[in-house]
Amino acid sequence: MKRDLIPVLQGLGYTVDDMGTHSLAAVDYPDCAESVAGALREGRADRGLIVCGSGAGVSIAANKFPGVRAAVCHDTYTAHQAVEHDDMNVLCLGARVIGIALATEVAAAFLAAKFSKEERHQRRLDKILAIESRFARG
Repeated sequence: MKRDLIPVLQGLGYTVDDMGTHSLAAVDYPDCAESVAGALREGRADRGLIVCGSGAGVSIAANKFPGVRAAVCHDTYTAHQAVEHDDMNVLCLGARVIGIALATEVAAAFLAAKFSKEERHQRRLDKILAIESRFARG
């Protein structure tokens, strides 16, 4: 899926930095999540997209990193709503769950969305950030 998704996203005008595996050999998805989280935390990327079998494992791993708000989204509504309301910055897709056509639509919805900054959404995000800060390990 990643191989098919990259040229489509580039065609939409997005810069893609492929941090994942380049073979069909099994990899440990926490390593992929760490690479994307590192790019976000270091300011090398504004958003991340991680593909695995279901999307669940990379979502769990990615959310362990401070500043990362990852979610599995397999529909366009959730993909844009999670950005608009929750300031999601990492989209996780399951290549065994959805096909490339839908994955392309979901990724495009995610990338085009902007955080609304409405008072209620900002208040909720601030609470999430406060929780993260309380439990962050130095």
